[in-house]
Amino acid sequence: MYKAQCNDTKEIMMQSATKKKILLIDDDASLLLTLSDFLTFEGYEVVTADCGEKGLKKLANMTPDLIILDMSMPGMGGVGFLKEISSNDGKPKYPVLVLTARANMAEFFANVDVDGFIAKPCDPDDLLMEVGRIVFLRSGAEAQRAEKAVGVKKTVLIGEDDKVTNGKLINAFAGAGYDVDSVLNGPEAVEKAIVQQPDVIVIKAVLANMNGDVVAKMLQEMPKTKNIPIVLYDDTGSAIAETKQSESGTGIKKFVRGNSPTALLEAVRAVLR
Repeated sequence: MYKAQCNDTKEIMMQSATKKKILLIDDDASLLLTLSDFLTFEGYEVVTADCGEKGLKKLANMTPDLIILDMSMPGMGGVGFLKEISSNDGKPKYPVLVLTARANMAEFFANVDVDGFIAKPCDPDDLLMEVGRIVFLRSGAEAQRAEKAVGVKKTVLIGEDDKVTNGKLINAFAGAGYDVDSVLNGPEAVEKAIVQQPDVIVIKAVLANMNGDVVAKMLQEMPKTKNIPIVLYDDTGSAIAETKQSESGTGIKKFVRGNSPTALLEAVRAVLR
């Protein structure tokens, strides 16, 4: 499903990108030139700035469809720039895609409502898809919310690093009528949750690169994901009490022992009632 969505997004992007303006802010002159040329070739109108202060000046003469922002810059830096363009509740006035290292996700996203992020150094094609998802899918956000209100399929994000189990869970949830996407590690779960904002996340407790409970706590701290319910499951046979895994403040609404598709389906149904 994810591959098909990416292809559809790219096709739409190629048809409409000439109308879209991007403000690209990064103090790396080489990266600034490379990404600017790449995005311009893909049909975007790109304005660049090598620091946050210059980025603010550019905004006086343009209304960008997207700001691509590096966080680690001298002067006010990315954090200072975000504060300047945000309202009192921390929401930026424009869509923002942050460039940052994955290790810094919690620090940069704890109190800021941004539309997505991508790790540096980034693959140009990955960046292009992130830009496409934010610029074009964000424009249809209101329509998507309206569709959900009239009973469109609920979306489930699955985090499972065993490919066989991952496939079984995808089949089970898709067969039960859910719209399903999946990831194979914790950082990817955080990324997709921020960008796609699923109705519920089903994630394994012991997960590659970042455990499920850590993912849950991180998402709970981010404005755009703090209300997404999470079903955590443990297939290790651990004797950890359920109450410890579902304690308040983590976003975990249900804890399931084992990885039975039937049990996880029941948990998701209970969470979404």
